[in-house]
Amino acid sequence: MTATAKVETHEFQTEVQQLLHLMIHSLYSNKEIFLRELISNASDACDKLRFEAVSNGELLSGDADLRIDIDCDEAAGTVTIRDNGIGMNREEVIANIGTIARSGTKQFLDSMTGDEKSDSQLIGQFGVGFYSAFVVADKVTLTTRRAGDSEDSAVRWESDGSGSFTLEDVTDACRGTEVVLHLREDDKEFAGTHRLRNIIKKYSDHITFPVRMLEQQFGEPEEGEEKKDPEWEVVNSASALWARSKSEIDAEEYKEFYKAICHDFEDPLAWSHNRVEGKYEYTSLLYLPKRAPFDLYERDQTSGLRLYVQRVFIMDEADKLMPRYLRFVRGVVDSADLPLNVSREILQSNKVLDAIRSGSVKKVLTMLQNMADDEPEKYAEFWVQFGQVLKEGPGEDFANRDQVCKLLRYASTHSDTDEQTVSLDQYVERMQEGQDKIYFITADSFAAAKGSPHLELLRKKGIEVLLMFDRVDEWGMSHLQEFEGKSFVSAAKGDLGLEDSEEDKKALEESAKESEGLVERIKAVLNDRVDEVKVSNRLTSSPACLVLGEQDMALHMQQLLKQAGHELPSSQPVLEINPEHAMLQRMDQEVDEDRFSDWVSLLYDQAMLAEGGALEDGAGFVRRLNEMLLSS
Repeated sequence: MTATAKVETHEFQTEVQQLLHLMIHSLYSNKEIFLRELISNASDACDKLRFEAVSNGELLSGDADLRIDIDCDEAAGTVTIRDNGIGMNREEVIANIGTIARSGTKQFLDSMTGDEKSDSQLIGQFGVGFYSAFVVADKVTLTTRRAGDSEDSAVRWESDGSGSFTLEDVTDACRGTEVVLHLREDDKEFAGTHRLRNIIKKYSDHITFPVRMLEQQFGEPEEGEEKKDPEWEVVNSASALWARSKSEIDAEEYKEFYKAICHDFEDPLAWSHNRVEGKYEYTSLLYLPKRAPFDLYERDQTSGLRLYVQRVFIMDEADKLMPRYLRFVRGVVDSADLPLNVSREILQSNKVLDAIRSGSVKKVLTMLQNMADDEPEKYAEFWVQFGQVLKEGPGEDFANRDQVCKLLRYASTHSDTDEQTVSLDQYVERMQEGQDKIYFITADSFAAAKGSPHLELLRKKGIEVLLMFDRVDEWGMSHLQEFEGKSFVSAAKGDLGLEDSEEDKKALEESAKESEGLVERIKAVLNDRVDEVKVSNRLTSSPACLVLGEQDMALHMQQLLKQAGHELPSSQPVLEINPEHAMLQRMDQEVDEDRFSDWVSLLYDQAMLAEGGALEDGAGFVRRLNEMLLSS
């Protein structure tokens, strides 16, 4: 190949320099991972070309046997990884190699603590496979030409991983991509043929394309024999792992396959390998990651499984194969019934795909249920990473709502800790005799939920309450009406539905009658800020609380939506008071109406803060509170 005259130098983005420094100096404890990552990238390139060739056969003209070649030069200290896959044009090189503009990278860098050991554990949460080359190389040269482009349109990218990279146009390059690693002095062991073969067998034996190396030659030819040039030989099994029988695959092979296709550096938490036969035939290999990616909650987060048709790669991130609440699931699905030219548009409405999706969802939920039943500690580990996402399930998947509900976990007043370990089944088992409702409360923090005045009567009666403090909970509970025939009731909304004794009812009526004057005075001050003021039967130690309507959104969620610019329908809470509280008794004796008004405003603001709402006049609240403190 001959280079043109012009060589351009480009600076890395600041975050790229940070990332490369971390990777080179501390990230990989196992340096041989670099080869797995580069072979995996080459396999992806071959997959993509094979798919594009379905509709444009000319892309494969002249070189239809897709493969990955590995070569090394011990004397020069280089390792070369070459594929004849899809390749890249100049713009794609800049987008995919010259910069890191992938979702999650900024969050990764923001999360770095400066502790190299701690930071190195973050790598599994997003993919930077190509950059693993710099762990063993002090210079990397990449030459590539996109399939279908002219021979003089190739590009060479080169960098030492410090602060910049160069780009130049080259001619006479073959289709695909060639990566040459110029190894560091301490890492030249990787330029050995035997070492490379062992790494390939260990990490990349499952790659579906032939991974070739030049055959090894031992000794000198006998006298009179001509020395033959070594020939290329395949060093991997080159078979789709998911197409093999489960009995032929050990745990290590499953783990390495996951790491290769998902660019994760940690073992998966669990997996499920399934072959379905019947009306529709397909094979699925589904994985649960051990750690959540940084972009799990981002709007433009990409997710989904790899879709194959008869072992031909069709697309990455086939999001129609899994609902959004299972977007953390990774793996492959290989269908025997979809057409090879299937597109994303066709996937929108396809009976075969619907059957695959339905079956795959059930496999994932069954895998999770088995883990919850048989390995509760492992399930607790899963819940910490993905529990909030799974809570979206009841609102998104009506068909599997009951099964998803059995997987949900919450904190509760049973233990009064913030560990979300209580299942709905456990709650129902502990319900009191005659109790027919599941009580819960939502708040913006565990402390707010645990300390809510709405729980006072329930605690007094020994009734367990689920404490919900994830942002998704308020939305999620709007889609849950019952579980196992037991209806859900919010402790902060409407009537608690507790059957009081006749003695309790009579006492409440007498208290309400005695407090009529105080109630009217409070209501006159609050005016249209509340819908009603009444004596409470749910308070035992707090002076007051705000009670919402059963269909109203929690105040802390209303505040969040208002901050985001959303218009909300107007609704006023009910202020419930506890006339037995010393503060209310002091208020009832106040004859100065201005001072009484301050007492009422202070009472209302305290109740608002306890619910996670925002004060309309924070300065006024502080002034009134200070005056009360000074006067007392």
